Amino acid sequence: MTLENLTILSQLIVAISVLFVWILRFHNVEKEFKQFGLSVTIRSAVGAAKISLATLLLVGLCQPCYVFYSSIFMAFFMLSAQYFHFKVKNPFQKRIPSFVLLCLCIYLAFQSCCSL
Repeated sequence: MTLENLTILSQLIVAISVLFVWILRFHNVEKEFKQFGLSVTIRSAVGAAKISLATLLLVGLCQPCYVFYSSIFMAFFMLSAQYFHFKVKNPFQKRIPSFVLLCLCIYLAFQSCCSL
């Protein structure tokens, strides 16, 4: 697998995972934000931002200039998820998805930075 294919696959994994969770598994998002003690307003703002960033990652498949900033901001949200999972003492298995996506976002940021 080439580096370009790995980058494309990473963009697809992050974007599709985020869209899947925030659109099709929203009931889990509601439970987690309630567990974290965050308001509906915060949840709505985070959801709008993450859906927008995921869309920009998909657009980045054709227009690579969008990948750097969208991956950096998405990494911030995944790092925040790690913080909140840690804060409420969730088991490690609950932290794995956002950790994997965080790593992929960091990879994407470095790849897009190097290709500018």
